[in-house]
Amino acid sequence: MRIKSPQVRVISPEGTQLGIMDTPKAIALALQFNLDLVEVAAAATPPVCRIMDFGKYVYEEQKKTSHVKSTASKIKEIEFTVRIEKGDFLTKVRHAEEFLEHGNKVKLRLKFRGREMAHTEMGFDLMKKALTELEGMGHPDSPPKLTGKQINVMLSALPVNKRKPKFHVRETPHAPAHGSAPTTAHPPAASAS
Repeated sequence: MRIKSPQVRVISPEGTQLGIMDTPKAIALALQFNLDLVEVAAAATPPVCRIMDFGKYVYEEQKKTSHVKSTASKIKEIEFTVRIEKGDFLTKVRHAEEFLEHGNKVKLRLKFRGREMAHTEMGFDLMKKALTELEGMGHPDSPPKLTGKQINVMLSALPVNKRKPKFHVRETPHAPAHGSAPTTAHPPAASAS
């Protein structure tokens, strides 16, 4: 894209203002540095242009936007019912803990079916139990709320150094003690005699 304005305000590669100059003169100055003249504020009068490496600038901007995408946390959802069995409950809590371990947000949702709505206190008790099981990994953004026929609560992961998993054991690389033989994953092969 070409700079259409006859005059521009020029900023050097170091960031100092060089003042207002004719556009051809500014382009010639940029070429002396083996760089490009890039319009950074077209709405200003006169437009502001900076002497920079345009390819590097585009790369840096792409890197910033891709970094933002990768650090955004995902929301994982775990669904309970009031009459959930203990084993199923623990499995769902273990999954929630794994999601929190990876830095995701977790939405706990308890669905009421039929006449279960008459006993919402049982649902709140179950949600409180789930929150106490997960308190070492995450904290609720707000207390559990009844909306329609379900109770929802959103959990955010604690900082990595404050997480204390209850079910999921972190894999930590450990070196064998000094002077001892390294451990093997396979048992020694039986000799066929």
